[in-house]
Order: sequence, then structure tokens, then C-alpha cells
Amino acid sequence: MAKINPYLTFNGNSEEVFNFYKSVFGGEFATFMRFGDMPAQDGCPEISDSDKAKIMHVALPLSDGHVLMASDAIGEQADSVESGNNISLSVSADSKEEADKLFNGLSDSGTVTMPISDTFWGAYFGMCKDQFGINWMVNYDYPKND
Repeated sequence: MAKINPYLTFNGNSEEVFNFYKSVFGGEFATFMRFGDMPAQDGCPEISDSDKAKIMHVALPLSDGHVLMASDAIGEQADSVESGNNISLSVSADSKEEADKLFNGLSDSGTVTMPISDTFWGAYFGMCKDQFGINWMVNYDYPKND
């Protein structure tokens, strides 16, 4: 069964915000990646030097398997982020098939903002806005080979 977690977007202060949340909730970051850590990808615009230090993804586990996540907006996206509209719901699917089902259902009559596909961080991931204006991120983490 899929799990839903809040995903916040900030204008360059995710690191400050999440260090604050870490001081309040405790624990350690499960993921902390900067845009500068991302390899170049065909068809994607180059990341500016000023955006490379910004947070691409941060995850702070809370209780009972819930995770608070965030990233900084970069490029043109940064112009549209303000308090109140900076929240997405992130769905963690149990299989690639479930991820496809959820993504296709949520994006039906909505807008695909990032097609669901394999990623460099070892997941199957996509983003969309549903027909009611809610932002969704659908993710399936491939099993890790230990």
C-alpha cells in the first residue's frame, strides 16, 4: 500500500529550514542532496553555478514511517514559489506497476510536470498536478543490492 508524505519547496533556504526542523523533531537526515551533486542529463537545462549549492532533496524521517521532505526551487520555478503554494504530496509506491497506476490516475485530466521514468538516484519517479490543482510526486525506490 502506498504511503503519502508532505513535500515542501523553498526559495533557497531548505537547508536552514530543515536544520531547524531537525532541531525540533530530532533524528538524522535520510537524504541530503544538492543540485550540484546531480549529473548532467540529456534534455535538461544546465544548472547555474548559483543554484548548484541549493538543496535538490532532503528527507527527515519522523515517526511511524512518515518522512518530511523538501527541495529548493531553481530557475524559472523559483519565481512561482511562495508561502502557501509550496506543498506537494509525495506518494511512495510498493512497485513500479503501482507507481504507474497512481501516476496515470493522478495525472489524468491534469498536467504532467515531470514524466515518470527511471532516475539517477535509483528510483522510478514523476511529478504531476491533478485536475484539482494539487501537486503530486510519485516514487518507487528500486530495491538496493547490498
